[in-house]
Amino acid sequence: MNTVTEIAALLRGLRSVQIFTHMRADGDTIGSALALSFAFDRLGIANEVLNEGELPTHFAVFPGVARIRREPSGDAAAFVCADCSEETRLGELTSWFRRGTAKGKLTVNIDHHISNTLYCRYNFVQARSSNCENMAEIIAAMGVPLDREIASCLLGGVVTDSGTFTHSDVTGDTFRLAARLVDAGANVDELSYQLMRRQSPARAQLYAKAISQLRFFLDGKLAVAYVSQQMLSDYGLKQDATSGIVDFALTIDGVEVSACIMEYKRGQYKASLRSKGKVNVNAVAGTFGGGGHILASGCMLFGETEEVFDRLRYAVYQNLEDV
Repeated sequence: MNTVTEIAALLRGLRSVQIFTHMRADGDTIGSALALSFAFDRLGIANEVLNEGELPTHFAVFPGVARIRREPSGDAAAFVCADCSEETRLGELTSWFRRGTAKGKLTVNIDHHISNTLYCRYNFVQARSSNCENMAEIIAAMGVPLDREIASCLLGGVVTDSGTFTHSDVTGDTFRLAARLVDAGANVDELSYQLMRRQSPARAQLYAKAISQLRFFLDGKLAVAYVSQQMLSDYGLKQDATSGIVDFALTIDGVEVSACIMEYKRGQYKASLRSKGKVNVNAVAGTFGGGGHILASGCMLFGETEEVFDRLRYAVYQNLEDV
């Protein structure tokens, strides 16, 4: 593992760089990548941010979001991965990344997931409530001062991955960084509204339907919300509309693990997992080849719907221990 000082010195010396974000992007990967992109701008280092897919419309609140490209415009001297625990999380950009790696490309991994596989030549992985906390430390070590654009990108990532400062891995350092970002010009009310609270009437209806059909297992310790492709179609929504549904069940007495299972396509499901703290959902997700954090993880599941529910129930049961 490399130190902040080593990573910062390395980044300052680059001629050009491509910054990768993970597939099915969230605010933390976008915020940390864009903040680093602005930092490179301030140092006169050519850079571009890459993401394989279409971004949710509410990400427009991030300064510089229009600069994100779905495909590389050319080559670069180095690759930096932001908030990405393993190279396959780059999605369709994985092949581009692997070709560069095979050629001996300089690669840097900046992340906060405990499941990170340390797949780059240089790695800085520190468990925090958001990767933007890691990125803020690196940008400071690069000698780039905070301004409104960098601060807004960083605070957007902090707000989303910390659950607006409500997750149990939030520390005093998280709040101290947030204060500095607000002082530098970031608007916490606008960012939290656009990224966490704003929704369309159709999305509100989907949310209500999913919550009304919650299923409980393991004597109420596991709650599962389900969103089918038909439900998304009924309300004219895309898959990113399911964001946040998983968090609701953690407000229910007795629930230790909350899951939202979204039908990705026929026979394939994306599971988002959350824990109150007594169950390691990173271990649960790892059963199916996924991962993330102890309190928040994800994975893909395959099979028929009821089979998927049963497999998830059993994986959670194996990790309940003395709960």
